[in-house]
Amino acid sequence: MEFDVVELPEADHPEVGDTAPDFTRPLVNEAFWEGRSLSSLTAEGPVLLVAHPMDGAFPATYVWNEIDDREWADAVDVVGLSISTPYEHGSLLDERADGARLFSDPGAGVAEQYGIEHDLDGMAGITEHRPAIFLLDEDRTVEYAWVASEWPDFPDYDAVEAAIEDV
Repeated sequence: MEFDVVELPEADHPEVGDTAPDFTRPLVNEAFWEGRSLSSLTAEGPVLLVAHPMDGAFPATYVWNEIDDREWADAVDVVGLSISTPYEHGSLLDERADGARLFSDPGAGVAEQYGIEHDLDGMAGITEHRPAIFLLDEDRTVEYAWVASEWPDFPDYDAVEAAIEDV
């Protein structure tokens, strides 16, 4: 697969020690979806929030395959976030993201709150989530943060895993 690597503009995202913004969006699991807040999830324990491009995009596929292979959902509540609809999330959950749930943010409002919005292929008015990972504790304090600086870009999975082991 050939593609150009594109440097992304600076992101103004939550950093380690910051309180991650709360939001409420449809949260999709294998059976149904419901409006849930991020704070309702973190109240139950640490959450690994994984922002990714729309479902079906190769970066999302690679990230979720790696998360599945490493079985992170067995160690922490893994929650995805993208512009894809709940129906599209259902398809992704049928194929991968074992044990995870996915927030649907089709208007990319959460991406804007988190400073990780990205105009899809430079097209004005079509915004997706830049790849990002935030490990949040019970108070939504950011314990680990990684945000893509180019497209495509992938996290240091070993560093994420070490952060999960530390919470």
